[in-house]
Amino acid sequence: MPELYGGAPELKPVEALSLWHDVVVQSVRNDGPDLSSRQLAIMFTVYLDPPPHTVRGLAAALGVSKPAITRALDTLGSLDLLKRSRDEADRRNVLVSRTMKGSGFMEEFAELIIRSSRGALT
Repeated sequence: MPELYGGAPELKPVEALSLWHDVVVQSVRNDGPDLSSRQLAIMFTVYLDPPPHTVRGLAAALGVSKPAITRALDTLGSLDLLKRSRDEADRRNVLVSRTMKGSGFMEEFAELIIRSSRGALT
């Protein structure tokens, strides 16, 4: 089987869909928040890409409007998964940063993906 990402087996399309299906089903069964794809994309970007993160930068990275990012951040902020603050160096910018609760959420989500992938790859 061809390899992808440093030795992991490459998934066939139906296996990839099955894996993502399992991840999504498990995530909605958890007690945690049920995030939209846009909200998850923002979480992945903030937690995987090096800071600083701004509303403008997230909008550009994800190819969506600033108001769409703002709406998603309203929800993520109310869940204490991310926080916003003014950039003191440039008051026009709004910085987006991690929270402890958000870090825990992402660690749990990663574990969910790992557990689901074990079933998909066996």
